[in-house]
Amino acid sequence: MERLRILVLFGGCSSEHEVSLQSAHGVLTHMDPERYCPIPVGITREGAWYVYTGPLDAIPGGRWQREAACVPCTLRLDRGNQALVLLDGSGREVAFDLAFPVLHGRNGEDGTVQGALELAGVPLVGCGTLSSALCMDKDRAHKLAALAGVRVPRSRLFPEDCAFEELRTAAETLGWPLFVKPVRAGSSFGVSRVEEPAQLAPAVEAAFRHDGEILLEEAIPGFEVGCAVLGNRELTVGAVDEVELSRGFFNYTEKYTLQTSAIHCPARIAPQKAAEIRETAKVLYRALGCRGFARVDLFLTPWGEIVFNEVNTIPGFTPHSRYPAMMRAAGIPFRELVSRLIQLGAEL
Repeated sequence: MERLRILVLFGGCSSEHEVSLQSAHGVLTHMDPERYCPIPVGITREGAWYVYTGPLDAIPGGRWQREAACVPCTLRLDRGNQALVLLDGSGREVAFDLAFPVLHGRNGEDGTVQGALELAGVPLVGCGTLSSALCMDKDRAHKLAALAGVRVPRSRLFPEDCAFEELRTAAETLGWPLFVKPVRAGSSFGVSRVEEPAQLAPAVEAAFRHDGEILLEEAIPGFEVGCAVLGNRELTVGAVDEVELSRGFFNYTEKYTLQTSAIHCPARIAPQKAAEIRETAKVLYRALGCRGFARVDLFLTPWGEIVFNEVNTIPGFTPHSRYPAMMRAAGIPFRELVSRLIQLGAEL
């Protein structure tokens, strides 16, 4: 049987460039070589695209860009021609069957690259343009979650030109502590936990560095739980995991180093509550139009209430990341998971 040619996009212009390199290495090294032929395409921080044919071990640390095995390329946007055009003067093209974006954050997880692929008629692994954009937008995702019957944190949305007095009044109404978040950013970039009024101004400044709109959001007591969801129409849900924090919140450093926190998979909660969390995750996945895969993050309060946090449409994909770990705990090893994701992308 002829192998499917899989375009794997990695890198990108976002603050999560390095995370994408590690995730792409995880996907590429767990792709079944008897069924799939990967075509790695690295995107630099400046937005240049390169077909990469060098060693995969050069990807996680960023050394791939220094390899001679980089050929500049671009995507053909005319429908019916699923190919990259090489920009080395040769005029050659590299055909492929399916695209697998392994890009985190802006210009990768927010619907922009998905829109380009869908414009070109390219089947892709994971969420499409609309669901990617909605899940990246914390305010609109919360509004849809609330309409689906899931509790969301109280919050207020502010544009960049708002008066600080409005922010301060909203903060007093929400109460301390609270979170200040960019509306559209990933990996907790620009997110601050604010314990008192004096911390509000620097937190607002930090959030606006990542987006033109920010949220002031109430802090939910309890802890974070996650749920890996896989599928288009029929859904498979992984084991629920639990984020244990010793202090602060699950920021970028903690997410990728676990210096003072721990991930428990499965979560240390009653089976009945875990089942309720899995059902809630499916409700949110469908309400936000997700397909392929996504990780649904929720809060579990001390009195057992489930509260929506966010949906990550391209979660981390290293062998130690939460999404593969939750699926592994449900009996789906990493290599099988990658194969299932590709099959789901090919269905559409």
